[in-house]
Amino acid sequence: MAQPAFTTDTGDTPKGLALAVTAYLLWGFLPLYMKAMAHISPVEVVAHRVIWSVPVAGLLLVALGRTRDLKAALSNPRMLGMACLTAALISVNWAIYVWSIANGKALDAALGYYINPLFSIALGAILLREPLGRTQLVAVGLAAAGVLVLVLEAGSLPWVAIGLMVTWGFYAFFKRSLPIGPNQGFLLEVLILLMPALAYVTWVGAEGAGHFGGSATDTILLVGAGVVTAVPLLVYANGAKLVRLSTMGILQYIAPTMIFLTAVFVFGEEIDRGRMIAFPMIWAALVVYSIPMVRQMRAQS
Repeated sequence: MAQPAFTTDTGDTPKGLALAVTAYLLWGFLPLYMKAMAHISPVEVVAHRVIWSVPVAGLLLVALGRTRDLKAALSNPRMLGMACLTAALISVNWAIYVWSIANGKALDAALGYYINPLFSIALGAILLREPLGRTQLVAVGLAAAGVLVLVLEAGSLPWVAIGLMVTWGFYAFFKRSLPIGPNQGFLLEVLILLMPALAYVTWVGAEGAGHFGGSATDTILLVGAGVVTAVPLLVYANGAKLVRLSTMGILQYIAPTMIFLTAVFVFGEEIDRGRMIAFPMIWAALVVYSIPMVRQMRAQS
């Protein structure tokens, strides 16, 4: 969600648009799948997301004939170190997300992914000294004010939203430093996480606390967790190369909007006074942020 893009502004293709929309729709429906595993520890769910993502991503890479880059990355200490960092960030992001869905915090998850593009702008300004335009400053300011409203109303930080925003924002930031294709990069990350994931699953299984093999439903859901993790990421990665960056910037709101609607109308989460004030402020920030992208899209069409 709000993923790092790998495209250049060379024009939108029908295939690219179809792939990008499909990826965001799949992410939008993901809370329904994760809710079905709410009785399983988030760490165990993340471990299985890693384990069963490996064969999906591996088979795709073999089919595409792009295993050479992966072998080169595994023998490059600097690239391997950066991949370890991005793998750690994405695993924490997944854990927070799984926990939020299982514990009635899907609205906070939606908030985190809504704010993410604005956080990425701020991150670029702070770490890369990228200048901020007037609309960007207004958008970041509105988003920050919205978060402040939530803090004042609840008396505490919306840590789920902030955790998702920070982990994905830094994941996208450091992912830019990996000189490797998106498919190869994702497989490299899950390969790095594979041994810890296998060790954890083996340990909880030996303790009798694991859910894999306990029932047919849980086993199928845990195996499927790898598919619902890998497929949207791989679909997105390949679609992003065929769609303009500005188009992807607009499409990225599909997933958090679906998460928001699911949280309210399916999970029955409450929109309290703080959220009634904060969410419109965040949406206004995103409208302001999107204006230059919409103008760019019209100019290039």
